[in-house]
Amino acid sequence: MGQLQNFTKGFIRENPVFVLLLGLCPALGVTTSAFNGLGMGLATTFVLVSSNIVVSLIKNLIPTKVRIPSFIVVIASFVTITELVMEAFLPALFEALGLFIPLIVVNCLVMGRAEAFASKNNTWSAIIDGLGMGLGFAFALTILGGLREILGAGEIFGWSIFAGDGMLVFVLAPGAFIGLGYLVALNNIVKKKLDQNA
Repeated sequence: MGQLQNFTKGFIRENPVFVLLLGLCPALGVTTSAFNGLGMGLATTFVLVSSNIVVSLIKNLIPTKVRIPSFIVVIASFVTITELVMEAFLPALFEALGLFIPLIVVNCLVMGRAEAFASKNNTWSAIIDGLGMGLGFAFALTILGGLREILGAGEIFGWSIFAGDGMLVFVLAPGAFIGLGYLVALNNIVKKKLDQNA
Protein backbone atom coordinates (compact mmCIF):
# COMPACT_ATOMS: atom_id res chain seq x y z
CA MET A 1 0.00 0.00 0.00
CA GLY A 2 2.86 2.37 0.81
CA GLN A 3 4.39 1.90 -2.67
CA LEU A 4 1.03 2.65 -4.30
CA GLN A 5 0.73 5.87 -2.27
CA ASN A 6 4.28 6.83 -3.33
CA PHE A 7 3.25 6.27 -6.95
CA THR A 8 -0.07 8.13 -6.88
CA LYS A 9 0.97 11.13 -4.74
CA GLY A 10 2.51 12.83 -7.81
CA PHE A 11 -0.86 13.13 -9.56
CA ILE A 12 -3.01 15.08 -7.08
CA ARG A 13 -1.68 15.45 -3.51
CA GLU A 14 1.95 16.31 -4.41
CA ASN A 15 1.72 17.10 -8.11
CA PRO A 16 5.03 18.73 -9.10
CA VAL A 17 3.35 21.52 -11.09
CA PHE A 18 -0.05 22.06 -9.44
CA VAL A 19 1.02 21.65 -5.78
CA LEU A 20 4.80 21.88 -5.42
CA LEU A 21 5.13 24.42 -8.28
CA LEU A 22 8.35 22.80 -9.52
CA GLY A 23 9.51 22.77 -13.13
CA LEU A 24 7.42 25.80 -14.06
CA CYS A 25 9.84 26.94 -16.77
CA PRO A 26 9.05 24.02 -19.13
CA ALA A 27 5.45 23.90 -17.86
CA LEU A 28 4.86 27.44 -19.08
CA GLY A 29 7.26 27.41 -22.03
CA VAL A 30 6.39 24.26 -23.99
CA THR A 31 2.70 23.71 -23.27
CA THR A 32 1.40 25.41 -26.41
CA SER A 33 -0.08 22.00 -27.30
CA ALA A 34 -0.99 18.79 -25.49
CA PHE A 35 1.50 16.85 -27.65
CA ASN A 36 4.40 19.12 -26.65
CA GLY A 37 3.39 18.87 -22.99
CA LEU A 38 3.19 15.09 -23.16
CA GLY A 39 6.54 14.84 -24.96
CA MET A 40 8.29 17.06 -22.42
CA GLY A 41 6.64 15.23 -19.53
CA LEU A 42 7.68 11.78 -20.77
CA ALA A 43 11.24 12.96 -21.49
CA THR A 44 11.47 14.32 -17.94
CA THR A 45 9.98 11.08 -16.56
CA PHE A 46 12.65 9.02 -18.31
CA VAL A 47 15.43 11.23 -16.92
CA LEU A 48 13.86 11.24 -13.44
CA VAL A 49 13.42 7.45 -13.20
CA SER A 50 16.85 6.69 -14.71
CA SER A 51 18.71 9.17 -12.51
CA ASN A 52 16.80 7.96 -9.42
CA ILE A 53 17.93 4.39 -10.15
CA VAL A 54 21.59 5.35 -10.55
CA VAL A 55 21.60 7.70 -7.56
CA SER A 56 20.03 5.04 -5.31
CA LEU A 57 22.68 2.53 -6.45
CA ILE A 58 25.73 4.77 -5.99
CA LYS A 59 24.58 6.82 -2.96
CA ASN A 60 27.02 5.08 -0.58
CA LEU A 61 29.98 5.52 -2.96
CA ILE A 62 29.73 9.32 -3.29
CA PRO A 63 31.55 11.51 -0.73
CA THR A 64 29.25 14.05 0.92
CA LYS A 65 31.23 17.04 -0.38
CA VAL A 66 30.66 16.14 -4.04
CA ARG A 67 27.15 14.71 -3.75
CA ILE A 68 25.31 17.47 -5.69
CA PRO A 69 27.87 17.73 -8.54
CA SER A 70 27.77 13.93 -8.86
CA PHE A 71 23.99 13.98 -9.12
CA ILE A 72 24.20 16.67 -11.82
CA VAL A 73 26.61 14.51 -13.86
CA VAL A 74 24.24 11.53 -13.61
CA ILE A 75 21.22 13.63 -14.60
CA ALA A 76 23.13 15.34 -17.46
CA SER A 77 24.11 11.93 -18.86
CA PHE A 78 20.46 10.84 -19.12
CA VAL A 79 19.41 14.21 -20.54
CA THR A 80 22.03 13.81 -23.28
CA ILE A 81 20.70 10.33 -24.10
CA THR A 82 17.14 11.71 -24.21
CA GLU A 83 18.17 14.60 -26.44
CA LEU A 84 20.04 12.39 -28.94
CA VAL A 85 17.25 9.78 -29.13
CA MET A 86 14.59 12.46 -29.55
CA GLU A 87 16.59 14.23 -32.26
CA ALA A 88 17.04 10.94 -34.14
CA PHE A 89 13.52 9.50 -33.84
CA LEU A 90 11.19 12.44 -33.05
CA PRO A 91 12.71 15.42 -34.92
CA ALA A 92 9.45 17.44 -34.98
CA LEU A 93 9.06 17.17 -31.20
CA PHE A 94 12.79 17.86 -30.76
CA GLU A 95 12.41 21.08 -32.74
CA ALA A 96 9.28 22.11 -30.82
CA LEU A 97 10.83 21.58 -27.39
CA GLY A 98 14.17 23.10 -28.40
CA LEU A 99 16.24 24.48 -25.52
CA PHE A 100 13.91 23.03 -22.89
CA ILE A 101 15.30 19.51 -23.38
CA PRO A 102 18.85 20.31 -22.13
CA LEU A 103 17.28 22.41 -19.37
CA ILE A 104 15.93 19.19 -17.80
CA VAL A 105 19.39 19.01 -16.17
CA VAL A 106 18.52 21.95 -13.93
CA ASN A 107 14.86 21.05 -13.41
CA CYS A 108 14.20 21.37 -9.67
CA LEU A 109 11.97 18.29 -9.78
CA VAL A 110 14.70 15.96 -11.05
CA MET A 111 17.43 17.28 -8.76
CA GLY A 112 15.05 17.47 -5.81
CA ARG A 113 13.91 13.85 -6.10
CA ALA A 114 17.51 12.66 -6.50
CA GLU A 115 18.59 14.55 -3.38
CA ALA A 116 15.51 14.18 -1.18
CA PHE A 117 14.38 10.65 -2.06
CA ALA A 118 16.66 8.51 -4.25
CA SER A 119 19.78 9.21 -2.19
CA LYS A 120 18.01 8.05 0.98
CA ASN A 121 16.00 5.02 -0.22
CA ASN A 122 16.41 1.68 -1.97
CA THR A 123 16.30 1.28 -5.74
CA TRP A 124 12.74 -0.09 -5.98
CA SER A 125 11.35 2.81 -3.92
CA ALA A 126 13.36 5.26 -6.06
CA ILE A 127 11.84 3.78 -9.24
CA ILE A 128 8.28 4.04 -7.88
CA ASP A 129 8.88 7.60 -6.69
CA GLY A 130 10.42 8.60 -10.03
CA LEU A 131 7.54 7.08 -11.99
CA GLY A 132 4.89 8.66 -9.79
CA MET A 133 6.38 12.15 -9.79
CA GLY A 134 7.44 11.96 -13.44
CA LEU A 135 4.05 10.79 -14.71
CA GLY A 136 2.39 13.38 -12.48
CA PHE A 137 4.57 16.02 -14.16
CA ALA A 138 3.66 14.63 -17.61
CA PHE A 139 -0.03 14.61 -16.61
CA ALA A 140 0.14 18.27 -15.54
CA LEU A 141 1.96 19.40 -18.70
CA THR A 142 -0.44 17.48 -20.95
CA ILE A 143 -3.51 18.91 -19.19
CA LEU A 144 -2.13 22.46 -19.34
CA GLY A 145 -1.08 22.03 -22.98
CA GLY A 146 -4.46 20.51 -23.85
CA LEU A 147 -6.35 23.36 -22.17
CA ARG A 148 -4.29 25.98 -24.00
CA GLU A 149 -4.61 24.13 -27.31
CA ILE A 150 -8.40 23.75 -27.03
CA LEU A 151 -9.02 27.34 -25.98
CA GLY A 152 -6.36 28.83 -28.25
CA ALA A 153 -6.75 26.78 -31.44
CA GLY A 154 -9.99 24.82 -31.02
CA GLU A 155 -8.29 21.42 -31.26
CA ILE A 156 -6.38 18.84 -29.26
CA PHE A 157 -3.87 16.25 -30.54
CA GLY A 158 -4.87 17.31 -34.08
CA TRP A 159 -8.61 16.69 -33.53
CA SER A 160 -10.86 19.67 -34.09
CA ILE A 161 -13.10 20.50 -31.11
CA PHE A 162 -14.84 23.57 -32.50
CA ALA A 163 -14.71 25.51 -35.75
CA GLY A 164 -13.33 29.01 -35.98
CA ASP A 165 -10.59 30.85 -34.19
CA GLY A 166 -9.85 30.32 -30.52
CA MET A 167 -8.76 32.90 -27.97
CA LEU A 168 -5.35 34.21 -28.97
CA VAL A 169 -4.33 34.87 -25.36
CA PHE A 170 -4.08 31.10 -24.69
CA VAL A 171 -1.62 30.64 -27.56
CA LEU A 172 0.62 33.35 -26.09
CA ALA A 173 2.65 33.31 -22.86
CA PRO A 174 -0.03 34.98 -20.67
CA GLY A 175 -2.37 32.08 -21.49
CA ALA A 176 0.05 29.70 -19.81
CA PHE A 177 -0.15 31.68 -16.54
CA ILE A 178 -3.95 31.98 -16.73
CA GLY A 179 -4.39 28.27 -17.49
CA LEU A 180 -1.95 27.25 -14.76
CA GLY A 181 -3.74 29.44 -12.22
CA TYR A 182 -7.11 27.83 -12.92
CA LEU A 183 -5.64 24.31 -12.89
CA VAL A 184 -3.88 24.94 -9.55
CA ALA A 185 -7.21 26.15 -8.11
CA LEU A 186 -9.02 23.08 -9.50
CA ASN A 187 -6.36 20.75 -8.11
CA ASN A 188 -6.70 22.41 -4.67
CA ILE A 189 -10.47 21.79 -4.73
CA VAL A 190 -9.98 18.11 -5.67
CA LYS A 191 -7.25 17.70 -3.04
CA LYS A 192 -9.48 19.24 -0.38
CA LYS A 193 -12.33 16.86 -1.28
CA LEU A 194 -9.97 13.86 -1.12
CA ASP A 195 -8.65 14.97 2.28
CA GLN A 196 -12.20 15.33 3.62
CA ASN A 197 -13.16 11.85 2.39
CA ALA A 198 -9.96 10.22 3.72
